[in-house]
Amino acid sequence: MSLSPAATEILFAIGAGDQVVAADEFSTYPEQAPTTDLSGFEPNVEAVAAYEPDLVVVAYDPGDLVASLDALDIPVLVDAPPVDVESGYDDIAAYGLLTGHVDETADVVAQMRSEMEEAYAAAPQDADVRVYHEVDDTFFAASSNSFIGSVYAELGAENVADEADTDASGYPQLTEEAVVAADPELIVITDEIGYGPEDVAARPGWSEVTAVRNDAIVVVDADIASRWGPRLPQLVQTLADAVAEAAAVPAGR
Repeated sequence: MSLSPAATEILFAIGAGDQVVAADEFSTYPEQAPTTDLSGFEPNVEAVAAYEPDLVVVAYDPGDLVASLDALDIPVLVDAPPVDVESGYDDIAAYGLLTGHVDETADVVAQMRSEMEEAYAAAPQDADVRVYHEVDDTFFAASSNSFIGSVYAELGAENVADEADTDASGYPQLTEEAVVAADPELIVITDEIGYGPEDVAARPGWSEVTAVRNDAIVVVDADIASRWGPRLPQLVQTLADAVAEAAAVPAGR
């Protein structure tokens, strides 16, 4: 059983989809995922146990889920989001071992590596583009201590959220003034936050931000950007293109 959308994607990608007896409410990809109304944030132990799973995968341990399922002799794998791309590959390999799909998993990892390295290679080296990856409109952002932040680092971008991430959480909250003062040359938002590039550009005091002046505000798929998984190369290619375009804009434009 998967109570983690990222885990659900991985399990289906490595050929273990038919072993997933149920998935949480946010496991919307792939289409054949056995999505239910189970919650990964506030899971109902009785509802989970009713599926008689051999293993339950969660992204974190909400409340006393692990202890409660352990008391029922149901093992739980707590698979937190990886902090970088390399540890993400290790996570996928672990799923292959757990499900008996080692060869298929090796193929998935090899394909991901190839596609992502190709995207990295096509990006300008040492672009040094200042990037701000906004998670929501309260100015939480992805720093280099997150897997998405590690992608920007590979692309040679400068992450303006890093200074605020004093506890290395990966997702610090900035102030609006700090974002404006950092003057990002590329702003990335997701399609799930209820606003678009025009709303960001219309924020008071943002008109002189370089990314706003140069129309360098990019919208990415929220699911792919928030989940480690086999679709990540799609995001890397989008970000590589965005960094390249931002780097190509003449200074002072």
